Amino acid sequence: MTHEAVGTQRGWNDRLPPAKAYKARPGLPRDKRSAEQDRAAGGRHRRAVPLDDGSCARGSIQLRLFRSTRRIRAYLRWSDNGETREKYVCEVYEPTRRANLTVAWAKAREAGKVIDEPLPPNSTASSVSVRAAMTANKGKNTKPELILRAALHRRGLRYRVGIRPLPELRRTADVVFPKAKVAVFVDGCFWHGCPDHYRPAKKSGAEWGRKIKDNRDRDAATTSALKDQGWMVLRFWEHEDLELAAEEVKATVERRKAVL
Repeated sequence: MTHEAVGTQRGWNDRLPPAKAYKARPGLPRDKRSAEQDRAAGGRHRRAVPLDDGSCARGSIQLRLFRSTRRIRAYLRWSDNGETREKYVCEVYEPTRRANLTVAWAKAREAGKVIDEPLPPNSTASSVSVRAAMTANKGKNTKPELILRAALHRRGLRYRVGIRPLPELRRTADVVFPKAKVAVFVDGCFWHGCPDHYRPAKKSGAEWGRKIKDNRDRDAATTSALKDQGWMVLRFWEHEDLELAAEEVKATVERRKAVL
């Protein structure tokens, strides 16, 4: 069987490809490996391998070095009824593992070996990409929140998490400093309508527009209610530099403690 090569060969005839072209970083945790595959495929929802029964499995790309031919070959792997299966995808010639994974995923998609994960029958999302964004934007303990909390902790700050700054107001803040009366929110770009990254859905656009507008109105009402009771409200988008955000929070808390 003749294997098709992707890209242009870059001088591996007389030497082995560099390790960085195919090897994963030693000791990389499973969740990091999965995230690496997600990035290369263009999203977790784009890693679906169609099965014979109409369902899908989540695939991954494995890069293997064949020393005798000095070639790196990419294989698509997945699990079907507890058995690991794989299919050859292509040869890759890029200088980094990340680039080679990206090439292999694109080739697998082009050959129909992977597809976008189908929408569940009861899903309200207009597309798999919208559903992926919705799924990624969970309500609490999101990755940006955890990053900010860790940054605050390193700066010696202690705080409450996910509580109501005002007991009578049914709104929780992501990080709360009760004595300094500082409430911090980390707003997700999708659900809160980030002006830089939110993209309206093409299908049911009016309905989604109303949902996002309601969320923004609720955010504004929450901020206003807290300020009326003497609270300082800090809001950050999830895409912002959260180390800089932590510096702003620390300065605000220290300033408030000095005057309250």
